Amino acid sequence: MAYLLGVGEQFPSFEKKAVVSLEAGKEFATVSNDFDNEEGRWTVIFWWPKDFSAVCPSELVAFNQTLADFKSRNASVLGFSTDTELVHLAWRTYNPALKDLRFPLVEDTNKALASELGILHEAGIAYRVTYIIDPKNVIRWLSVGDLAIGRGTEEILRMLDALQSGGLCPVNWKKGEDMIKM
Repeated sequence: MAYLLGVGEQFPSFEKKAVVSLEAGKEFATVSNDFDNEEGRWTVIFWWPKDFSAVCPSELVAFNQTLADFKSRNASVLGFSTDTELVHLAWRTYNPALKDLRFPLVEDTNKALASELGILHEAGIAYRVTYIIDPKNVIRWLSVGDLAIGRGTEEILRMLDALQSGGLCPVNWKKGEDMIKM
């Protein structure tokens, strides 16, 4: 793995094609990172290694099931892999669990963004990485996992809550609990 962009660094600019729908003629859109915004929106970007794999669809389903929780925290969710938008579309079309996804599946076919982030595996696929990016486009949290192990959306939501709280949060802190007072 090359140099991994980390906490406190700006998330790189990108403009990529994404699958946003299964409706004929409305399947694709261009997605970019206009994260520096007046609405104070946060962004959660997660990468999976490969479409048509065993673990990855379970993660997409989990993000879809918790999408309302992310939105209630003023956070957008974007899913990425190094597969093409056409592969994403085929995967969504032929996997019944993925038909109702409500967040974009973004391509990084040229692997430029994965390379710039430092998350490209030697096999030419991205590691299983999650970023929480603040409204100023700064990486505030990231997690890198083994290719074979799925991540948990509840922990990502917990970290988003902690970051948005602006306070000092003890171990296993959950929204509504006491924070550390200095």
